[in-house]
Order: sequence, then structure tokens, then C-alpha cells
Amino acid sequence: MAFGVEDFTSEQIAAAAALFRRGTKFVLGVAQLEQLPPAERPEAAFAGRSNVGKSSLINALTGQKGLAKTSNTPGRTQQLNFFDLADALYLVDLPGYGYAQAPEAQVRQWQKVIFAYLQRRPNLKRVFLLIDARHGVKKIDREIMEMLDKAAVTYQIVLTKADKISAAALAKVLSETEIEAAKHAAAYTRVLATSSEKKAGIDFLRAEIASLI
Repeated sequence: MAFGVEDFTSEQIAAAAALFRRGTKFVLGVAQLEQLPPAERPEAAFAGRSNVGKSSLINALTGQKGLAKTSNTPGRTQQLNFFDLADALYLVDLPGYGYAQAPEAQVRQWQKVIFAYLQRRPNLKRVFLLIDARHGVKKIDREIMEMLDKAAVTYQIVLTKADKISAAALAKVLSETEIEAAKHAAAYTRVLATSSEKKAGIDFLRAEIASLI
């Protein structure tokens, strides 16, 4: 299956869709660990290179076009943004990595806060690592995967912009990405492919998130 997986039943997919229909709202932006909300509910975080489409994916998942602010300027997300999904789970939008034009001191501060968050957040159930399907896993993605391995945080790769390549190319990058994921101790071996624009694969990602509650 090009854009999803067959492991979920129609009932699970329907239940996940119902969960997301209950609504999602922005809660707060966190620049320092002291600002983190209480660890009272499960959290699913989204990480990825700048301009990989994290905000667009969150908007597609929630069905709320302007929930996460999108921009053509890489590096717009400069803090950990928390979104409350139906009073049941937090979706956390992490700052994009690999944006060289951001001030070096600022980048170091982002990295410090993100790594500390990953290491110390007991209710963080999974990180969804977003990778552009057109480019596949790059060196900087592998560095982040190694960081997640070191932090002992379970993560799952989600390919974005999968509608921008052919079905054959998508099948190839899916296979290559699964092989790469298998090399990492903390990586979830199942890779998802999504398109925020076409809404492809969104139902399966919702089901993955709903399974964390």
C-alpha cells in the first residue's frame, strides 16, 4: 500500500478520526524547560528538517488549516509548540533542524532545550520524525536519529510530500527508509508516507497517534 499500512482495522481508523474531530487547540509555546506543561497526559512530538512540512501535516491531521502556522521561510518554528488534542493528548511541534541561517547561538539553545525535553519527558510516547519523500534520509536526519537513539525515545519516520514523486519512486524511498530505520535501536520499523495536500496517509497517521492514548 503506497500511502499507508494494512495493520489498522476500519474500526481503529474510524475511532482515530472521531478523536481528531473532537478538536485541537494551541496551548502554549515553550522556549525554556521551566515552561513545560505538567506531564499529565501522553505526548506525541513532531521533528524534522526545516521546511519539511511539519506545520502543514499537523493542520492536515487536525483538519484545522490555520492551527499550526505555516511559512515559506524555513526556521519559523522557534520553540516547542503544544497543541491539546481533545483533552487527551498533546501534539508537540519541535523547531526544525538544519536551518543554517538562524543565529548559531539560537540554534544551540534550541538543540539544548529539545534534547533535554526528549531525555526528561516521561510522558513522551513517540516522536514522529518527518522526512521529505523527495529526498529520503539525509546525513542530518541520521544525526537526529542518533540523538533520539541516545535519548532512548521511540520514534517513527513519516515521509512527507509523497504526492510529489511517482509511485515507483515512493516505493523505493519507503524501502530504503525502512532499511535505515532498522539500523537504529529506538526507531519504529514501520514507515508511513503522507501528503498534507492530498490528505493521503493521514488516516493511518491519526491511527498511530490514537494508539498512544
